[in-house]
Amino acid sequence: MLKQVIGASILTLAVATGAMAQSPTPTSLVGGKVISVEEGRKLAESKNAYFIDTRSVINFGKGHVPGARTASYKSNSDDAANFDSSKDQFDLTKLPPGKNDSLVFYSDGPTGWKSYKAAVVAIKAGYKNVGYMRAGWSDWTAKGFPVEN
Repeated sequence: MLKQVIGASILTLAVATGAMAQSPTPTSLVGGKVISVEEGRKLAESKNAYFIDTRSVINFGKGHVPGARTASYKSNSDDAANFDSSKDQFDLTKLPPGKNDSLVFYSDGPTGWKSYKAAVVAIKAGYKNVGYMRAGWSDWTAKGFPVEN
């Protein structure tokens, strides 16, 4: 009985503190392309794409891909490929006006749903060249790639 109470308490605490593992984001993007951080770095260095950081403004201020724009995605929908974007908040006016411009969305990493969702929303809004850097900021910094503050 004591083991069950302790186990239930630990589970409750883990859920309350967000310690439970988040589900990974999809590995494909309908209408867009999943890119590696290595591909992202080449695009950033050549300045051939707009990088859109969907993390909070606070995290953006701690460091981001050089030249990236901040466009926080506020998610209230389920973390699932078939999410309901009407529950979320994302300011499309923060994106460049050209629907043919190359965009690269990123957030924290493979469990960072904000960038996946923002990429989907951009595609639905008519953007044609959408990249989703799934491994995100965590992999970018782990590889020692350039950072801007």
